[in-house]
Amino acid sequence: MTDIKTVADNADMIVGGYAFTKSGEFIRVLNLNSKASAAVLSPLGDVIETSMNDIELDIVKDYFKRNKAFLED
Repeated sequence: MTDIKTVADNADMIVGGYAFTKSGEFIRVLNLNSKASAAVLSPLGDVIETSMNDIELDIVKDYFKRNKAFLED
């Protein structure tokens, strides 16, 4: 069971209710309002895996594209 508070506390960035967490070379994204909506992105923003619908995924990719500088070391 995913603990939303733990995910939020450990996130590298939270934008629009989505927690972005670097995990190795990938970025894990979780909708903090719906634990069933998650995605894994490549460092370039390509979708590796997802349970999000297309509209939500487009929103997440846009958030990532506009804010990825905050995820860089």
